[in-house]
Amino acid sequence: MSKAIQIQSTGGPEVLQLISRDVDRPGLGQVRLAQTAIGLNYVDVMVRTGLFPVGLPAIPGFEAAGTVEAVGPGVSGFAPGDRVAYFFADGAYAEVSNVPAAALILLPDDIPDETAATFLAKGLTAWMGLHALAKPAPGDTILVLGASGNVGSILSRWATAEGINVIGVAGSSSKLDKVAAGATHALLAGDNDVSGDIRQIAPDGVDVVYDFVGQSTFDLAVAAVRDGGVIATIGAASGSSTPPTEALRRRGVEVRGGGTPQYVRDGTVEIAAAALWDRLRRGVFEDLSVERYAFEDVARAHAAMDSRRLGGLPVLIV
Repeated sequence: MSKAIQIQSTGGPEVLQLISRDVDRPGLGQVRLAQTAIGLNYVDVMVRTGLFPVGLPAIPGFEAAGTVEAVGPGVSGFAPGDRVAYFFADGAYAEVSNVPAAALILLPDDIPDETAATFLAKGLTAWMGLHALAKPAPGDTILVLGASGNVGSILSRWATAEGINVIGVAGSSSKLDKVAAGATHALLAGDNDVSGDIRQIAPDGVDVVYDFVGQSTFDLAVAAVRDGGVIATIGAASGSSTPPTEALRRRGVEVRGGGTPQYVRDGTVEIAAAALWDRLRRGVFEDLSVERYAFEDVARAHAAMDSRRLGGLPVLIV
C-alpha cells in the first residue's frame, strides 16, 4: 500500500484527503515511479477549485521526481534504478505512481530530485517564454508583470543572465526587493505613474512584455510595449487578458500565449531541460528560496498558495 492525495469534490484546501491505495504493475508504455519530491504549481490550485476541470475523484498534481521501480511493456530507455522527473503528467500527488514513459526526463547525477521537482515545470515555462513564445535578444528590454511570482522570478533571472534588460514589476512593496534582485529595474505596480516610469527607461516601449497576471495588467502591457513588439501572456492570476484589439494590430503588436506542453515537447524537452540544468549549475537562481512541505502537509501548502503567502518555490517532500 502507498499513500496518495485525492479530491472527491472541488473546494478549499480541506478537500485534499490522504488515502491509501495499491499501485498495479505498470501498463503498456508506463513506468512505476517511487516519487521523492513533488512540484507544486498554480494549476494544482485550479484543479482543486474546479477552474481546471478534471474527472472526480482525482489525484491532483502534474510534476514530480523519483526513482524507477519497474517498467511496463513497450518501454525502452528507462530501467529500474534510473532517476527521472516529469513536468506534465497527471496524478503526481502520490508516493508511488505509474507514469507514461514518454513524459519522463532522465536526471543528471548532479541534479537532486528535490531541485528537479522544484524547478522543472517553472523553469521550462520560463525557457518557453524566452525561447519559443518570444525571443528577446541580448540588449533588448523586456517588461515582466508579476516578476515576484514563481515563474516570473525565474524568467527575470534567466533573461538577465542572457544580457537582456529586465524591468520587473512587483505587486506589493514587500516583494520589491525580490524583484530587484533579478531585474535591471524594479518598479511597483501601485505607483502613480508606473507606465511613465517604464517609458523613461524605454522611451520607444519595451520589446517584449511577459504578463503573468492577466486582465488587471493588460492595459499596462499595452501602454508599455513598443510598436512591432510582443505581449506574451503566461498564466492569468487575475483572469484572462483582453483579446488583441484593432489598435494593437495597427501598431503591429502581437499577443501570444500558450501552455508549456504546447512548446516544450518531443526533442525540444531535452534542449530546454539541458538549458535549465546549465542555469542551475551556474547559480542563476541561487538567491531564490525553496519552501518545503511534508507530503501529508499538502493542505497547508495549498492554503499558502491560495493566500499568496509562499516564502519560496514550493515543493512536497515524500
